[in-house]
Amino acid sequence: MVVGGVAGGMSAAARLRRRDEGAEIIVLERSKYVSFANCGLPYYVGGEIDDPAKLLLHTPQSLKAALNLDVRINSEVTEIDPDNHCVAVADTGAGNTYTLSYDYLILSPGALAARPPIDGLDSPRVHTLRTVDDALALREASGSRAIVLGAGFIGIEAAEALAARGFETHLVELAEHVLPPLEVEMATLVTQELRNLGVHVHTGVAAQAIAHADNNDVVTLSDGTVLHADVIVLSVGVRPDTAVAQAAGIQTSRGYVVIDDHGRTSADDIYAIGDGTIGCDQDHPVALAGPANRGGRLIADAIADAECGEATARPIPSPQGTAIVRVGGLTAAMTGANRATLDAAGAEYFTVHTHANQHAGYFPGAQPVHILMHVGTDGQILGAQAVGVEGVDRRIDVIATAMRARLAAPDLMDLDLAYAPPYGQAKDPVNQTGMVAHNVLTGQLALTGPNELTEDMPVLDVRTPAEYAQGHMPNSLNIPHTQLRDRLDEVQAWVDEEIGDRPFVVMCAAGVRSWIGYRIVRAAGFNVTMLSGGIQTLRAWLGERAETVLAAEGDR
Repeated sequence: MVVGGVAGGMSAAARLRRRDEGAEIIVLERSKYVSFANCGLPYYVGGEIDDPAKLLLHTPQSLKAALNLDVRINSEVTEIDPDNHCVAVADTGAGNTYTLSYDYLILSPGALAARPPIDGLDSPRVHTLRTVDDALALREASGSRAIVLGAGFIGIEAAEALAARGFETHLVELAEHVLPPLEVEMATLVTQELRNLGVHVHTGVAAQAIAHADNNDVVTLSDGTVLHADVIVLSVGVRPDTAVAQAAGIQTSRGYVVIDDHGRTSADDIYAIGDGTIGCDQDHPVALAGPANRGGRLIADAIADAECGEATARPIPSPQGTAIVRVGGLTAAMTGANRATLDAAGAEYFTVHTHANQHAGYFPGAQPVHILMHVGTDGQILGAQAVGVEGVDRRIDVIATAMRARLAAPDLMDLDLAYAPPYGQAKDPVNQTGMVAHNVLTGQLALTGPNELTEDMPVLDVRTPAEYAQGHMPNSLNIPHTQLRDRLDEVQAWVDEEIGDRPFVVMCAAGVRSWIGYRIVRAAGFNVTMLSGGIQTLRAWLGERAETVLAAEGDR
């Protein structure tokens, strides 16, 4: 028996049928949609998907015909009795209740939209975006002003969808930047693109109250800003929908059902998968469609093996959190841990930033793929992020695969990736990121991150004078990298007069020229580091502060 359809539940049911043609498989789904494309909902709201029927992947009838599944919609499990292997079911369509017994029970409870304590959140103008009915309601919503509360993946997609439909759209995020899992230097690029789309971005603030009026709602933010809205989308995160499992005495952690590496819960013959679960060795739950779909197959194999005495089931791997989102003309993606997670764990690591083009620079349409990679001091790839116009998905997928295969960061430089001028570079951006990591790990390069660079640190800026004049660090010396070998005496005088024993930082636009400059001055015996990712990364790290921190006139 499977409780809950959509990703994990339907994946498990389908795999069970393929493993056992004779099994009786019942799927209980409390809504009227047992299998729908929940990740496609924002694109229906925005009008890119015209027909809502395209969101419905299967119906009870199609699943009966194809897989001989007994799918019962509008059927909510209200109680689980693990001792007697049975569940109580409320048929909300017929208005009656009944009891079903099971040999094996698979829970795919999913998650609900989190509802923070905001006065007025019960307004009829407040929507969520978790179900087909949610999407239908948002698509039909009228008016001209929209507010999206929460700038995670769903919030970003909802804001873009509403802006595309002509709504004056405000995006409100409590964290200091949008897409909080992203590092700030990557999130800045996303914020810029949102503003290019006409979305008004408010970060570091939250909605405090929603006041109802006849014509619109009035939302007051924590900084005193007052916004008017015809439509409000609540997307501030999720909470596990596991009350029934908890009432049955099944072990949970922070509300999430705890499972082992084959999906088994603390109750005999009860398995669980999806957004409402957490692995025994996980610190944080991961609510993503990919792990839920794949996990459903794996627990089905574990059950089928138990029935037939086999041992073919693979364990459920710890999710890496590989995720991707489109924002206008940009794509942002990530895998693994971010800086906050690593710092909280006390990890020792360094961060590499690269800005290589997605394909050969001489081929039309070349654009940078901004890659950030966290690397342990032992060379382990701990996490990576990428933002760009094209080729972001490919690069993050390659790094995610390398992480799953436990390749070290320098191994990325050896990957034999497809190359032709329209598609990549002879040294792919992933290869180049691995090369930088190799330079650090072998002691050839010492990096300073944008988060470590302070305004009083001395900087050797090796860009051209014209670039330098557009903005530079206050305590800096400008010598183009092509002139550096002939002007080392100026560097020495600068060090003697102003720096002394302190190291100075070599900087350029993106890191290529500063790497050359770094090797020149290091060979000359100077105490030196290099700014990771150059001024491109620094500007993104500084965000709105860049205009005040980066002087527009040369000091020298």
